[in-house]
Order: sequence, then structure tokens, then C-alpha cells
Amino acid sequence: MSARRARLSGVLQAIGITVGLIGLVGGFVLLALQYRPYSVPTDSMVPTVQPGDVLLAHPVKGSRVGRGDVIVFKDPVWGTSAEVKRVIGVGGDTVACCDSKGRATVNGTPIDEPYLSSAGAPEVGATRFSSTVPAGRLFLMGDNRSVSLDSRSHLTDFGGTVPLSGVIARVEGTVWPLGRAGTIDRTSAFDSLPGPRATAHGPLAALCYAIIGGAALVLLTAAAGTVEGWMRKRRRS
Repeated sequence: MSARRARLSGVLQAIGITVGLIGLVGGFVLLALQYRPYSVPTDSMVPTVQPGDVLLAHPVKGSRVGRGDVIVFKDPVWGTSAEVKRVIGVGGDTVACCDSKGRATVNGTPIDEPYLSSAGAPEVGATRFSSTVPAGRLFLMGDNRSVSLDSRSHLTDFGGTVPLSGVIARVEGTVWPLGRAGTIDRTSAFDSLPGPRATAHGPLAALCYAIIGGAALVLLTAAAGTVEGWMRKRRRS
């Protein structure tokens, strides 16, 4: 290999490693700045979230979430720990259970919820209720409706709702265990209703791709350099 070709190869390797490190380190830094981890100990959000899952959630104000969003919140009426539930109703909505097919209704409109533990089947043994959500509050339910202790369990306290000020973050993905790592998709289940819909997610997926791609580029470039050096030595011998 000529000296010129060797220099070009070295430059290309340096560029590859530099770009990879920028993606890897930059992705980690932005991930740490924009997301917070939360652990889920219960099965109230199965199958969307499994017990023991570690979630990544983007800090947001309660006014920035809509129906269908999965949120982390804290309300002293519910307990001292942060909890994870799905927004079903916002201020002014009337949430009720259930229509003839067992579906929850919002303002009289039945909601098909494909993310439920029973894949949208009727809620077996569901207790009938109707709650009008006061302004500045949210009605929350778990995806595992048969076991979740949610707004339905607190109907005597503000109709089971929690204040917008109690919202901590919007859940966007699972980071642990690795076998379940991935984003939690935005739902369109409530899109037919006027008012706040499930919000578009942040850059979690892009940051994860940047981290994985950056790490892969660094490793592949370093490996290519090692192989090239070995072949060069072999030619000289």
C-alpha cells in the first residue's frame, strides 16, 4: 500500500470514528437531558407496560397531554408514589362505562382501544359509572382494566380525576429489560373526538438510532482499521 493510500485510509478511519462518537455521545447526552427513567412495579398497564419495566418519559406540563397519552403523575389523594396511567378524559369530558359492547365512552362516543389487555374485548365484570371531568383535571385508567386501581377507584374525589399539576411526564418508551426495549406508539383511538388528542412523541426513537448507529460505526471502523493493519503486516512479511 502506498503512503498516500495509507494516509487516506487513516483519514477515513478517523472521520468514521469521530462521526460515530458524535452520534453515540451526543445521543446519550440529549437522551439524559430530555428523558427520565421510571420503574413500574404493578401490572395495571399490561400489556403496554409490564411489571418491572423501566420506562423513559419526557417531562411535560399537564396542559400538554391529551386523550390516549400514557403519563407519569403523582396525586396525594392516590398515594405518595408516582404512578403510570393512560389519559381517557380531559376537562369537560364525560367518561362512562359502558356501551353494549363493553367499551368505555367519552362524551357518548364508544372508544375502541386496541392496546387493552384483552385486545379491545368487552370489559368483563366492569362496574358502570359516569364521571364529568372538571376543568384543569384528567380522568385516568390503566390498560389492564380488570385490575387497575385508577380514576374508577376514586370517583368520590373530584369524580376520580387528578389535577393537571400532578402530571410529571409523558411515557414514550421502554428501556429495560432489553428484550422489551422500544418506543410506545402514539394511539389514534381518540382522534375522532374534538379536543386534545394523544400528542406526537419526542425524539426518543431518533436518539436511540443515533446511539446504536454511532456505537456500530465506531466498532466497525475500528475493526476495519485493525484488519487493514493486519493485512498490511502480512504483505510485508
